[in-house]
Amino acid sequence: MSKNTDPAAGETGENTTHFGFRDVPESQKASMVREVFDTVASKYDLMNDLMSGGVHRLWKDSFINELKPRPGMKLLDVAGGTGDIAFRFLKNGGGSVTVCDINYEMLHVGRDRAVDHGILKNINWTVGDAQKLPLPDQSVDAYTIAFGIRNVTRIEEALSEAYRVLRPGGKFQCLEFSKVVVPGFDKLYDTYSFKLLPEIGRFIAGNREAYQYLAESIRKFPEQETFASMIRAAGFERVKYRNLSGGIAAIHSGWRI
Repeated sequence: MSKNTDPAAGETGENTTHFGFRDVPESQKASMVREVFDTVASKYDLMNDLMSGGVHRLWKDSFINELKPRPGMKLLDVAGGTGDIAFRFLKNGGGSVTVCDINYEMLHVGRDRAVDHGILKNINWTVGDAQKLPLPDQSVDAYTIAFGIRNVTRIEEALSEAYRVLRPGGKFQCLEFSKVVVPGFDKLYDTYSFKLLPEIGRFIAGNREAYQYLAESIRKFPEQETFASMIRAAGFERVKYRNLSGGIAAIHSGWRI
């Protein structure tokens, strides 16, 4: 068999992808990401508080308001193991939700939180890969993914899967850290992300490397226009995005027509 000549391939002939600022074999990224989230699962809300200064809670409220949950709406929330989006969806009048996450530890945290909040109906928890969802074609009304798609090995495959499981007229919505668009603020944000955040992670969670990866993964994620183009390429129509907090995060959306 000839060696892979793809420029993205490593010396072994296997295609590579980024894990933060490092290039790693594609076959290894999922397990490496899983290890990161295994270590921070119990402190995931704290992690997001540190990453966003606590503003992620307001972003998620805005995300759900834009989704406009309604009775009878079936939602698939991907990479949402701790339940933040699912709980908001049900609280705001949504019908039923399936939470799909590749990381069992995150789902375990979410199920415990659901019990603590008395959320026992209209919610299902399943282990699954965003690139190969364990759902049939055209089976949900809405697909959400919040702060998860940047960790996927092949983002294009995840977008294709989102399109596959959505019914015609279904909505795709993604909340993700993005590119700061306010002049001067980007430098302050870089200082916080790469100097302070890893040290805070070391102190709070005992894992500096996990927080270093998370900061790096944000910078490697496509900027707003590029990601919007990727969503269109997956087949979605009426694609748009809205920046939050000067572009620290953005809500992307599209429709399966």
